[in-house]
Amino acid sequence: MKKTKKYKIITFGCQANKSDSERIAYVLESSGYKKTADEKNADVLVFNTCSVRKSAEDRVFGQAKNITKIKKQNKNLKVILTGCMMHHKKEYLQEKMPFVDIFLHIKDLYTLPSLLGETLKIKPKEYLSFEAKHESNFRAYIPISYGCNNFCTYCIVPFSRGKEYSRPKKEIIKEAKELIKKGYKEIWLLGQNVNSYGIENYSNKTIWDGKTRKGEKPIIKKGCCTFSDLLKEIDKIKGDFWIRFTSPHPKDFTDELIDTIANSKKITNYINLPVQAGDDEILKKMNRTYTVAHYEQLVQRIRKKIPDIAISTDTIVGFPQETKKQFENTKKLYRKIGFDMAFIAKYSPRPNTASAIALKDTVSQQEKERRHKELTKVLEKGLLKKNKQLLGKILRVLVDEKKKGKAYGRTEGMKLVEIQNPQKAKIGEFVDVKITQTGAWAQKGEIISQK
Repeated sequence: MKKTKKYKIITFGCQANKSDSERIAYVLESSGYKKTADEKNADVLVFNTCSVRKSAEDRVFGQAKNITKIKKQNKNLKVILTGCMMHHKKEYLQEKMPFVDIFLHIKDLYTLPSLLGETLKIKPKEYLSFEAKHESNFRAYIPISYGCNNFCTYCIVPFSRGKEYSRPKKEIIKEAKELIKKGYKEIWLLGQNVNSYGIENYSNKTIWDGKTRKGEKPIIKKGCCTFSDLLKEIDKIKGDFWIRFTSPHPKDFTDELIDTIANSKKITNYINLPVQAGDDEILKKMNRTYTVAHYEQLVQRIRKKIPDIAISTDTIVGFPQETKKQFENTKKLYRKIGFDMAFIAKYSPRPNTASAIALKDTVSQQEKERRHKELTKVLEKGLLKKNKQLLGKILRVLVDEKKKGKAYGRTEGMKLVEIQNPQKAKIGEFVDVKITQTGAWAQKGEIISQK
């Protein structure tokens, strides 16, 4: 009998990479491979990499010793490297990772079977058109675009993923309908800048003040629509599910989009709205194209239309030439906005980006660590105060994990909840939970009903 070939995918990075890995899995399984949890038993081992920070790349480089050892024991093992690290020159990657057999740009996914000596009958025009072999049976990621045109000075994405491209609306809606028909409860729409979905250009300058000025209309790519219209289409699909999206750019967050979220039935009251810094001079050096005042006004407009909205953010500390005073401005913004969560990163220079080329990295690693801790404390203090308001409330929670006899889920606002009567919790189902205890990073509650 012919031996069944096995594969394992190790994914680093964000939801976009997880989504890419699900498409890689589909291609491999369509070529006759079966999934394995142990790389020692694999015929194909795929590293789907992240390059947003140097630490993410170091984790991949750190695999060298272990994989070299496995390859000595398993002569048939083929190691593939794909994902965001492919922005590096092949010679550099080969020197760092001599154990890799195939370097594959994710856009060339359709070539993978032939590189492995297999045959793939289906050949979509581009890799996002492949089906996904979803890891979860209740949560799914749908990429609506890839790449980015913004060129924030610290960001590697325009180099690793290229120019922004929007998938046809028809493909996205079809994928969403199929998932919802299968009973999926949480649909994530993914893009580096989701709210510029479908827009090829503007009739004048890019709209960044949150309102469409007279005479400035978006020019929509054929087969697409605006992000707001895409959300409306998915919101109309029958079923009991949540719609989430990440990440929007403040400069493209229009009043029309706010109204769409406010008037929807299924879009969750949660927005991750990256601010990156709370100082205008640093924002300018980052090429973020908005001011702190604009960001604050945008949050005000969102909260006015959607009072129970939860807003999280992304922030970089220790950006080149960031002074202590400028960092204090970021702390002030955190106190003023009162975020529901924040993802705080220490600046890491990435090759070819404008900040790495033009700006000297003046903030020491020790100082970056200090600022990271300080801002985390400000966030924690705000969360403790904010989450107290949840005490005694009944919140809808999607159960997503059980471990060590405990069950966990998340609210619409992405608040982590430990369920105190786990025997009633079923993974992938909505439950109504009464919050009995609050904290900065997690809440506790009891299921009072299931749906």
